[in-house]
Amino acid sequence: MIIGKVIGNVWATRKEDTLNGLKFMVVQYQDPILPEKKNSFVAVDCVGAGSGEQVLVVTGSSARMAIKNADAPVDAAIVGIIDEIQVK
Repeated sequence: MIIGKVIGNVWATRKEDTLNGLKFMVVQYQDPILPEKKNSFVAVDCVGAGSGEQVLVVTGSSARMAIKNADAPVDAAIVGIIDEIQVK
């Protein structure tokens, strides 16, 4: 799983048929141990996340399982909204 922060939306009126009805969000990678890593990526939102929220993201086949479509060309999916992170 990846920790990220939602920083925006992606609107695509023309896309692969299996992607119709899905909500796409721009997520910035966050790592409490390596805070300087700031890459971003697009993920399908499965939980109704909003801009500014910290989220849990799965990738690869786990992302396709999250959207319940093994044939969809999806590489990342938001599967949780983070309430708190504690690192010791």
